[in-house]
Amino acid sequence: MKHKHIQHLYCRASFGADINDLIQFKSKSKSKVISQLFKDSQDFKPLELDLAEFSDIKFKSYKELRDKYTIAEIQKLRQKQQQKIRDLNYAWLERLTEPNFLLREKMTLFWANVFVCRDNDIYFIQQYNNTLREHALGDFKAFVKAIAKEPSMSKYLNNRQNVKKKPNENFARELMELFTLGVGNYTEQDIKESARAFTGWSYKRNGAFNLRKPQHDYGLKTFFGKTGNFDGDDIIAIILEQKQCAKFICTKVYKYFINSKIDAKRVEEITDIFFKDYNISNLMRYIFSSKWFYDDKNIGVKIKSPVELLIGIQKVVPVNFNNKRQLNYLQKMMGQILLYPNNVAGWKGGKSWIDSNSLMFRMKLAALILNNAMINLEEKGEFEDAFERYYKNIKKRNRFIKTTKNWSEFDKKYKNCTALELTDVLIVSKLDKDTESFIKNLQVKSNRNFCIQLMSIPEYQLC
Repeated sequence: MKHKHIQHLYCRASFGADINDLIQFKSKSKSKVISQLFKDSQDFKPLELDLAEFSDIKFKSYKELRDKYTIAEIQKLRQKQQQKIRDLNYAWLERLTEPNFLLREKMTLFWANVFVCRDNDIYFIQQYNNTLREHALGDFKAFVKAIAKEPSMSKYLNNRQNVKKKPNENFARELMELFTLGVGNYTEQDIKESARAFTGWSYKRNGAFNLRKPQHDYGLKTFFGKTGNFDGDDIIAIILEQKQCAKFICTKVYKYFINSKIDAKRVEEITDIFFKDYNISNLMRYIFSSKWFYDDKNIGVKIKSPVELLIGIQKVVPVNFNNKRQLNYLQKMMGQILLYPNNVAGWKGGKSWIDSNSLMFRMKLAALILNNAMINLEEKGEFEDAFERYYKNIKKRNRFIKTTKNWSEFDKKYKNCTALELTDVLIVSKLDKDTESFIKNLQVKSNRNFCIQLMSIPEYQLC
């Protein structure tokens, strides 16, 4: 398999290839490399925090908590749970750097921006995150039904308030508009009828699905021209019968994994594949195996999301953040906080990741993490105020991102590489003439410093 094709595959299916990947796979066929990628991601390993400290209050109602704790103690416990959600964020970022489950984790990240959800309950949001992970490469039909029954989704889109006497249309609307069909591919009457089908859908305190039968509308509903005593599962099944559902998802897949510029012919091609059985693995295997996936027009043209950029740097030089909270602020500065999407529409992606302020910060990120560069708080950005407040009352030295770098791991892989070889590994997109001139004129004192310089050029923002 060609060098640049291995890079391209691993940039899209994970977070980049290192020199060992390139050496290992260059003598193998494309089909074998792809098969290995899927084999490594076949198993599902949930991401779970140690929540033992909350065992006494687990799934307790507020009334039950008041019988045992004061209001102040309850508030303190809730603050601890909030911290655990941040811990889950850090644990997810760490999981993304691991060499196992590469494709499953990349797909989990993708689906988190399709089935967008937010929750301040650590048990429920951890469960939700693992539902994304479990179904990431499986049956899309089962996936949608599982998502619809998640307590975090029920809370986020008010489906728990959806009852027979007063249907709440929020979940039904977003299910079609943002999750499965897209704007304009359903009617207002379809929303009303489907909302009736989801009435009574709720959850137990332990997070299990619960149908509150007295609150469910058992009457006839007419949805997409069909009439019956439909429940939520029936509504989802009818939605999936629409080829537009397969096209809607495949359009998102195309933009994320292939190119932000849509090729209508290719979208129709993969839609036909996906609509046959809604098997996510079959869809992704078809894409990665297609000759057109490796066309030059698709290589090195995707703007990395903040998380892709952050994880990519750590794959080159493994690091530990001494103050985990700084990971949170890096995400804020770049506009993507895992588990905390801006709204139900999720992150726009593409060019929205970059403006004049964020680009400068992103280009300094490698130096901030690996070279003790100081954060310039005069660079104004969307999250600058919160970031500045965080640092306002602490010593100047703490304006550095404190990390422990595993340079020895980097040296094992890249110490004997030439400057050209290191450039070929780290940079996927075509170099601008000015950048080429800049790199040629650099005095390469060590590959450690050179890798930081390479990760600070505009082309490193692309994959």
